Amino acid sequence: MGFFGNLFKSKPKLEHEQTIKSPNGRISCEVKLKLGQLVYSVKKDEKVILRESGLGINIQGEQPLKQGLMIVRIQSRTNDDTWATIVGEQRVIHNHYNETAFYLSETTENGRLITVRFRVFDDGVAFRYEIPPQPRFQRLIISDELTEFNVDSNSNAWRIPAYQPDRYEYDYEKRPVYALSSSVHTPLTIETPLGHFISIHEAALYDYGSMTIKLNSLNRLQSDITPLSDGMKAYVELPFNTPWRVVMIGDSPIELVVNHIVLNLNEPPKQDFSWVKPLKFIGIWWAMFVGEWTWAPGNRHGATTEHAKEYIDAAKRLGIEGLLIEGWNNGWEGDWLQNGATTNYTTPVSDLNLDEVAKYAAKNGIKIVGHHETVGFIDNYEKQMEEAYKYYADRGITYIKPGYAGSMMTIQGRKEFHHSQAGVRHYQKAIELAAKYHICLDVHEPIKGTGIERTWPNFLTREGARGQEYEGGALSPSHATILPFTRLLAGGMDYTSGIFDVTNVTKRLASTLARQLAYYVTIHSGMQMAADRPRFYEEVQPSAFEFIRKVPVNWERTIPLLGKIGEYYVVARRDRDSEDWYIGGVTNEEAHRVRLNLDFLDDGATYTAEIYRDSDTAHYRDNQLGITIETRKISSNDYLDIWMAPGGGFAVRLTKI
Repeated sequence: MGFFGNLFKSKPKLEHEQTIKSPNGRISCEVKLKLGQLVYSVKKDEKVILRESGLGINIQGEQPLKQGLMIVRIQSRTNDDTWATIVGEQRVIHNHYNETAFYLSETTENGRLITVRFRVFDDGVAFRYEIPPQPRFQRLIISDELTEFNVDSNSNAWRIPAYQPDRYEYDYEKRPVYALSSSVHTPLTIETPLGHFISIHEAALYDYGSMTIKLNSLNRLQSDITPLSDGMKAYVELPFNTPWRVVMIGDSPIELVVNHIVLNLNEPPKQDFSWVKPLKFIGIWWAMFVGEWTWAPGNRHGATTEHAKEYIDAAKRLGIEGLLIEGWNNGWEGDWLQNGATTNYTTPVSDLNLDEVAKYAAKNGIKIVGHHETVGFIDNYEKQMEEAYKYYADRGITYIKPGYAGSMMTIQGRKEFHHSQAGVRHYQKAIELAAKYHICLDVHEPIKGTGIERTWPNFLTREGARGQEYEGGALSPSHATILPFTRLLAGGMDYTSGIFDVTNVTKRLASTLARQLAYYVTIHSGMQMAADRPRFYEEVQPSAFEFIRKVPVNWERTIPLLGKIGEYYVVARRDRDSEDWYIGGVTNEEAHRVRLNLDFLDDGATYTAEIYRDSDTAHYRDNQLGITIETRKISSNDYLDIWMAPGGGFAVRLTKI
C-alpha cells in the first residue's frame, strides 16, 4: 500500500462506484469496488446487457488476485481520432471512446498490484488487466482467468465447440446460453431476450492463451483460457497486459458487421508496410480435392513445372494476379499428416523446378503464392523458418499460405493446442518473420483473428472456420449466412470461393453458381482465391467469371443492407480504387426475395448495374447452374428487387456512368 500510495499521492478507496459512458451516451459501463472485489455491468439505453460480472486472475502458488482490493488511483481520458487501413473492409476507421483505468492494490502489506482499464465505445465495451512489476516478483504463472460476462442465460448463442480436433472448423449451432455445456470459441454472438445482439471476443492476443467461454458454477459465462500442456494458462514476464476482453453491442445483427472495436484496440504499425498489397489468385489446389490430381508425386501429380506454367498462362489470360502452388516440396507421400517431422521447406520435388517456375511467373507478371504445410510439427518448422522464408523471398515469392493441419501442435516435444500460449507465440513469430522478408500471409488452421492485422498488415487473411473444402456434404447453405455475424467479426477469411464445377459428384456443392459470385462480396479476404480450375472459367462459364475478374479485393466502404443470422445476408461495398459499388447476397436452404434501397449511391448519378442472379428455376440441389445475367440502368432513387433461390445468392456490379 505504501509503494502504490507514494507513487500516486492519492488516498486509497475501499468502496467505489463509477459509470463510464460511451461518447454518444447510450452505452454505460458501471464499475464497482465492493467488499474488496471489482465488478462491472453494462447497459444500453438503460436496458441491461450484462448483469454484475466478476473480474480477477488466479496466479499459480498465490491467492487469487481478485479479493481484498482497494483503488489507489483512477485515471480517465477520451480518444477521438481516425486512421486508415492498408487492406480491409473500410479504409478510414473512427476510433472514439471514453477510457477509465482503475489502479488497484491489495490491502495487505506488500500487496500485489493490478490495473483494470476500461474503454467504452458507441458500439461496445472493452477492458483488460495490466500487471506491473511487483515488489516481490517480476514474473508469474497465470493458472486461470476469472472474467465473467453475465448475460441473461435465456439468451440465444451461435456457438462452435472449443478443444476439438478440427480447431474452429465446425458448424455453428444456435443454443440457449444456459445449454452451453462445454467451452465454446469466440467470437460468441448472442441475441438477448430484450432484442440486443452482442458478440463476446478479444483483441490484441499476444503471448497468452486464446480465450474460450464456458458456463461457471453460478451459471454465468466466464473466460476459459486455452491451457498449455501442463495445465497452466500463461507464463508471463512483468509488466504484462492481457488481451482486451470485448463485448460488441448492436440493436440488430447487421450493426455487428461494421463494428471496428477489435481493430481499434490494436496498436498502429511500428514499421513501414507500404509494400503490402492485396491479391486475387488461382491455385493448383481444387483439382486435388476432386481427385483429378494429387498432392503427392506420381503420375497425377499436380505441382509440376508443366502444370505450374499452364496455370501461370491461365492466370494471365484471366486477369488474375497470383497462383498458389501446393504439393511442390517433399512430405506429401503416403499419410502426409504423419510427415511433418521430416518435411523440408526448401527442397522441391523432382518434377517441379521452382526457380524456373518463379522466373516464368515474374516474366508474365504473376505473383506466386508459396505453401508451407507444417501439419502442426512446429519444432521441425521453426528450425527451417528463417531459411524457408528467405528461400521464397530470394525467388520473388512474397505471399505464403502456411498450413497447420492436425489436431495438436508439437512444440518443444510437447503436444499443445493451436490456440494455447505456445501456439499464439508461434503464429506471432511467423508473422513477424514474414514482415522481415516483406512477405504477406494467408494462414490456414490459424489462431483466430483479434485485430492484429492493424499492427501487422501483412497478415492479409486466414481460414479459421469451415470453408469450401468441406463442400460435398459437410456444409449447409445456412453456414454462409451465419459467418458474417460470427467468424467474420474476427476479420477476413479465405473461404476459397469461386467453385464453378458445382455439380461434381466428388465435391457436390450446396450452392448455386450465382452464390459462388456473391461470396466475393459477402466474405471479405485480403487474399481472395478463385479456387476452381481455369477451364471452368474460360470454357464452361466465361460470362459468370467476368464478375470474379472485375470484383476488387480491397474496399473503401462497407454497408450491410439486410441480414438475419442463419437465414440471409446482403452487403454493399465500394471499391477502394474506383467509384464502383458491389452488392452480394446469400440465403439459406429457403428461397428469399430482397428489395434493396440504393440510397448509398451518389445523388443524381446514373449507374450501369451488371446483375448476376439465380434463374427462376435455380436450386442448390437440382439446378445449381441456373443463372441469369442482365444489365440495366439504375440510380439512388431506385430499388433492386432480387429473388434468391434455395441455397442461392446474387452479385451486382454498379458502375457510375
